[in-house]
Amino acid sequence: MVNKPVTALVLLLAASLSGNLSAAENKKDRIEPRNETFEQAHPEQYKTWKETSESEQLTDALAEDPLMVIMWAGYGFSKDYNKARGHFYAIDDLRNTLRTGAPKDGKTGPMVMSCWSCKSPDVARFLDENGEDAYFTGKWAKGGPEIVNAIGCSDCHDTRSKEFKNGEPALKLTRPHVLRAMEAIGKPFEKQPRLDQQAQVCAQCHVEYYFTGPTKAVKFPWDKGMKVSDMEAYYDALGFKDWTHKVSKAPMLKAQHPGYETWAQGIHGKNNVTCIDCHMPKVENEDGTVFTDHKVGNPFDRFENTCANCHTQSKNMLQEIVATRKAQVLEMKLIAEKQIVAAHFEAGAAWKAGATEAEMKDILQDIRHAQWRWDYAIASHGVHMHAPEVALSVLGTAVDRASDARTKLVRLLAKKGITDAVEIPDISTKEAAQKALGMDMEKMNKEKQEFLKTLVPEWEAEAEKREAAY
Repeated sequence: MVNKPVTALVLLLAASLSGNLSAAENKKDRIEPRNETFEQAHPEQYKTWKETSESEQLTDALAEDPLMVIMWAGYGFSKDYNKARGHFYAIDDLRNTLRTGAPKDGKTGPMVMSCWSCKSPDVARFLDENGEDAYFTGKWAKGGPEIVNAIGCSDCHDTRSKEFKNGEPALKLTRPHVLRAMEAIGKPFEKQPRLDQQAQVCAQCHVEYYFTGPTKAVKFPWDKGMKVSDMEAYYDALGFKDWTHKVSKAPMLKAQHPGYETWAQGIHGKNNVTCIDCHMPKVENEDGTVFTDHKVGNPFDRFENTCANCHTQSKNMLQEIVATRKAQVLEMKLIAEKQIVAAHFEAGAAWKAGATEAEMKDILQDIRHAQWRWDYAIASHGVHMHAPEVALSVLGTAVDRASDARTKLVRLLAKKGITDAVEIPDISTKEAAQKALGMDMEKMNKEKQEFLKTLVPEWEAEAEKREAAY
């Protein structure tokens, strides 16, 4: 006969074993966010993915073009805007940017959880384990201990599946909001051929999006289409704005990086030449194994595996063509910026002169539309390569809208007794432009450094402890 203490011990051991089995089952079912765990099974893919760390140089876009400080006055991008680096740096760059502020804990700071959404396979893991409401709700800092692995394998592949294509796990859209967006434009992921699926996994991040609802969830504004006018109409009908401009008081839109949208409208997209063809080509290693190069970068770096598959022109000739198009887009970008910046300051002068909201309504809408179109064109990574004709056309309409605003402002200012040109302060450098806006950059930088020294190490320690239990 077994006495009660022994019976209790047996039950306790059984419960323990049951818990261990449950933990093992959880491990089996979990989306694996750690990129290094795939190195042994996919050594070439991992090696080339890790080579995205070679794109380590930080380029200060605001220092190159201080007008953008004014364009984004009152919004985070006026504080800090560095050009994108390799996928390897996704977490570091998000933590380091002044745009994410200097949280003191998981409940403070200027940004929301949605800001992590493109940065890590931990996002896919967290969404899968907890659902969208639990993920999106709260401040950005809430995700600090959870979102720690940079963009990688489980962002684009179904790493839990036994289905393989060319030795690699099947492709997958790992964000539910992206699945819904593809359905909205009539391209449900599971019904698309592999080439379209390849483009769609890149479109999880290289797109325009906004935050909506009580949880500030991510949504793509594609309900009316993906062209600049389609999304503009969508936002206008919704009455949505990202922020109110500090100088002009216009209700502004900030384009993110609509690469998928502009690619789809360009010659490559129309011919179904996808992101993978140009940025992640099939290559052959020394032993003859063919694999997908995961060092996402400039197609000219692997010309024979990318451009030369379709083009008969020499590398030098194509580089000259691309350089010319890039210069043309840059020229139109600067023309648009000068008009829009002037409109912001002239609108500010009109408010000071006593303009009413009714008098300013149409003017502010013109400014909103002008800058949205400018941003749609310039925020699209590689637009001079993907769809230069789209960029030039859209920038042309940006100039038109800004000119419309300025024409109306001249009349309004004259009505208020102001006939002299509105004076624009010194905005010749990033520092001068930020000073003109009254931004305390010394304070922001000091707070950011304190955040990096105190809270980030706590995040890393907590993440290390969690992952040790995997």
